[in-house]
Amino acid sequence: MGASNRSTQVALCISAISFLLFIIAFSTPYWLVTDGRLEKPRFTNLGLWEVCFNDFQDIHRFYDNPFNGCMWVFEEEYYIIHDFLLPGFYIAVQLFATLCFVMCLIGLPLTLAFLRTSRDDDRYVVLLLTIGTCQVLGSIFGFIAVVIFGAKGDSRDWMPGWQNNDMGWSFALGVVGAVLLLPGGILYMIEARRERYKRLNEISNREVSEYGDDYYQHQANVATTPTAPSPSQSYFAPEPSRPRRPQPGRTPNTQPQGGIQTDI
Repeated sequence: MGASNRSTQVALCISAISFLLFIIAFSTPYWLVTDGRLEKPRFTNLGLWEVCFNDFQDIHRFYDNPFNGCMWVFEEEYYIIHDFLLPGFYIAVQLFATLCFVMCLIGLPLTLAFLRTSRDDDRYVVLLLTIGTCQVLGSIFGFIAVVIFGAKGDSRDWMPGWQNNDMGWSFALGVVGAVLLLPGGILYMIEARRERYKRLNEISNREVSEYGDDYYQHQANVATTPTAPSPSQSYFAPEPSRPRRPQPGRTPNTQPQGGIQTDI
């Protein structure tokens, strides 16, 4: 099993919770809701892909067609209010939330493969790094999405009755899911780094044990055994000292025996 220690088990639990929360937030239409204080609100709730109106009409008064019920935001019937319904920040939220969702989908099969991989498998470290990278990137994308929507979602320039519009529970789940993806991914990457250094240490210890003590004893004997000088060393060896010539006016203390000293 891949999750054999505490850090991977904690990372797996955090990842599962964050995946579930963000997928629910991604698919439910309660990012922005009315607080229920209005008797007949023209806007009731909105998600990333669905919006619900109640007798809503074009704010520019170009068309008298009322909109009722919940429909997909890209529905053809909504094309006359696309400039109002799909502002730039909302498109950005959809983009970053989709990127986070894609990272979660990529990490899901990788996590299942990780659970079936042994620690001795060569793919173990690669799976840990890949899952951790996907979760960290997904957390960054999801965090950008919820920050943008939190700053612009209930502004007075968008949905009607902005004084009575609040962030819904889908938005809260999206925030929690996006934030929890980060520690889960970091734990996976830490475990991959630790496993990598552990394997490098095992390889170095294995190489040392293969040589054994005989190798080091042989190296010590080679270092202490004197060797004959090579011809090049003999050629460049210093010459023996020659007797020095006495200075003029001074008599040497001892005369050489059996010979005559001559000055050249």
